[in-house]
Amino acid sequence: MKAPLQSRLVALSLLALALFSPPLLLLFDRPAALGFSSLPVIIYLIWALVILLAALTLERPDAD
Repeated sequence: MKAPLQSRLVALSLLALALFSPPLLLLFDRPAALGFSSLPVIIYLIWALVILLAALTLERPDAD
C-alpha cells in the first residue's frame, strides 16, 4: 500500500472515530418534531458518509 493512500485511510479512520464518539452523538439524542429521536438517522448518515469517503479513496485512479 502506498504511503499517501495509507495516510488517507488513517485520516478517514480517525474522522470516523471522532464522528462516532459518544459526546458528539449525544448532541442528537433529543426528541424531534414527531416525538422520536433523530439519533438513528444521524448514525446512518455518518455511516453512509464514511463508506462513501472510503469508496472514493480506494477507487481513486492513481496519478502516477
